[in-house]
Amino acid sequence: MGIAEEMNPRFRRFEDYLVNTKGLSGNSVSAYLRDLPDFRYFLEEKGIHDLDNASKSDIAAWLLKLKMDGMSAATVNRKLASLRAYYKYLAENGGLPADPTSGIRSPRITRKEIEYLTIDEVDRLLSAPADSDIGRRDLAILEMLYATGLRVTELMFVNIDDVNLRMGFVSCNGAHGKARIIPLGRPARAALEKYIYDIRPHFRRADNGNGQAPEDDGALFLNYYGERITRQALWKILKSYSEKAGIEKKITPQILRNSFAVHMIQNGADLKSIQELMGHEDPIATQAYLSVSKNRIKDVYDNAHPRA
Repeated sequence: MGIAEEMNPRFRRFEDYLVNTKGLSGNSVSAYLRDLPDFRYFLEEKGIHDLDNASKSDIAAWLLKLKMDGMSAATVNRKLASLRAYYKYLAENGGLPADPTSGIRSPRITRKEIEYLTIDEVDRLLSAPADSDIGRRDLAILEMLYATGLRVTELMFVNIDDVNLRMGFVSCNGAHGKARIIPLGRPARAALEKYIYDIRPHFRRADNGNGQAPEDDGALFLNYYGERITRQALWKILKSYSEKAGIEKKITPQILRNSFAVHMIQNGADLKSIQELMGHEDPIATQAYLSVSKNRIKDVYDNAHPRA
């Protein structure tokens, strides 16, 4: 049963309005319909049991609570947009005499500049691992991070069974992010094939200190002791190879994830596809990468147009 069905017929009509009149995507509709019950619960704590009875001050109080709870301005804006859409729908269809969201200002978003690597820096990073067991494992890790845009936690919990080398994709089961299937490029597939068949068995034979190898739980990436690799180890790997490659930027798994998104957009990928590949529930998170692309277009124009 969907969220709208759990509420009331008015919510179901509102859902139809979002889909058929506003033409919103499925993800946006789902986000809107999640926000409304959140606001309803807030109202119930104040003794108000119907969304239609909310006042402008109730809405302002909820937005303030969200901000005090540490929610980002972008997310608060999206939640306010959900309320605006709902109350506008009611007002237009005679359900309310006035829209209580009228006059409420959206929080100002201070966008943090997105940090990412240039393609040259990525090439230098991927050229840094040595031709050794550790180096081949680390190359597979770096290639996979850049090829897929996986979160570091998602990468930690990828199992061998999640990787299909023949078809060229990796599956995320959704336990540590949105469930999705992500393609693997040729370099990543080659690095993973070498690691899985030639290198990983060496890690499986590692002595964990008890005179025997640990039980194999199917983890794709193993550490020196044959155990699932940790978040701390992944950060150290990135730091080590960025220094070896002579990259002055402080590199984190998130920066490599950003690089995946930025380079895809710069080469023509659409936002909807990037949102799916990165597992973003909220499209606002994906739209932040557009600023990088716009800045690049401006630089190209300034450098190329004779009257720029």
